[in-house]
Amino acid sequence: MRAKSNVIVPAGVTLGALGVLGFSFSLPATRLAVAGLDAWFVAFGRAFVAGLLAIAYLALSRAPLPSVTQVRRLLIVALGIVVGFPLLTSLALTTQTSAHGAVVIAVLPMSTAIWAVLRASERPPVKFWLASGAGLLAVLAFVATGGGFSGSLSLADGYLLVAVVLCGLGYAEGGALSRELGGARTVCWALVVSLPVTIPISFYTADFSRADSVVWLSFAYVSLISMFLGFFAWYAGLAAGGVAKIGQIQLAQPVLTLMWSALVLSEPVGWPALATAAVVLVCVVLTQRSRVTSTTVATAQPVR
Repeated sequence: MRAKSNVIVPAGVTLGALGVLGFSFSLPATRLAVAGLDAWFVAFGRAFVAGLLAIAYLALSRAPLPSVTQVRRLLIVALGIVVGFPLLTSLALTTQTSAHGAVVIAVLPMSTAIWAVLRASERPPVKFWLASGAGLLAVLAFVATGGGFSGSLSLADGYLLVAVVLCGLGYAEGGALSRELGGARTVCWALVVSLPVTIPISFYTADFSRADSVVWLSFAYVSLISMFLGFFAWYAGLAAGGVAKIGQIQLAQPVLTLMWSALVLSEPVGWPALATAAVVLVCVVLTQRSRVTSTTVATAQPVR
């Protein structure tokens, strides 16, 4: 049993880290995309494009149809990662910087851990909650003081915090479901069941009059990586290493996003953001040293 654990956990960490690396450029890319496209189109259009890719993948891999119960769970996944998070972050980034959003989104691992207890039957130890809670408090302090950017809590911060709640739900449900379907098929089916919503809204909000090459490249990134390929690794990692534990790797995402925001967007990254990012980075190390147990027994599926 120990030998098996030593194989699965590092694989989960590696896959989770690859997912986080892909997601780390999502906010800067979204910020660039909403500069020339409607925020609603960026949110639903990227899911539409990814949904078409998902259909092709499922057909080529001859994936069996999910059961009725699995479809219900896929709708929960879709609510979090296909609709809720993309839409609310797109709306937030029309008025807020990517750097500021990166630090607020650092609340996401705590949200994922809470949903992992409620939806994935995982039981993290006290040490885990203390480390994750410290990261959460650091982020909330950042938001409460305006993060050194705006000086007050804004509507954009509200969008981001609600996005975090919904995304954590999507991560936890999707990570648990990936133990049955596999990481790739879970995100693909979630995208497919969302198409009746994403297709009409995409067409209704389509306005390309202000879109240039940078806008389209950014939209391509959030469609192909943020909404599609990134989840192949992320959900496989959550299934292999545990939703709560692997989800904490995303505490490192603000550091990467702040770097992209400064290098690509030339956004100011003040000391409050850097200090908060440093705190959450320490917290993610501590959470990875905690052993998370589960009340259910499931076999991790390979990346498919």
